[in-house]
Amino acid sequence: MKKVELVEAVADKAGLTKTDATKAIDAVLDVIKDALAKGDKVPLVGFGTFGVSKRAAREGRNPRTGETVKIAARNAVTFKAGSALKDAVN
Repeated sequence: MKKVELVEAVADKAGLTKTDATKAIDAVLDVIKDALAKGDKVPLVGFGTFGVSKRAAREGRNPRTGETVKIAARNAVTFKAGSALKDAVN
């Protein structure tokens, strides 16, 4: 599902205009992004939890040359699906 399709679906379900649905979706995504940037978890009961995990620096290999390459430490976004979401999918 593309963002345009998501906006249309939210607008239809919530009885909003597409402009208002776009603003609402963008606002939710911005709030989640800001919380994750601060290192907070974002639990959405019945849906799942967004979080951040720290990945340590490590060594990898360039598949083309076989040369060893250093991969820097970084933060990665994680998502753990809630039980209601898992049940809806299965």
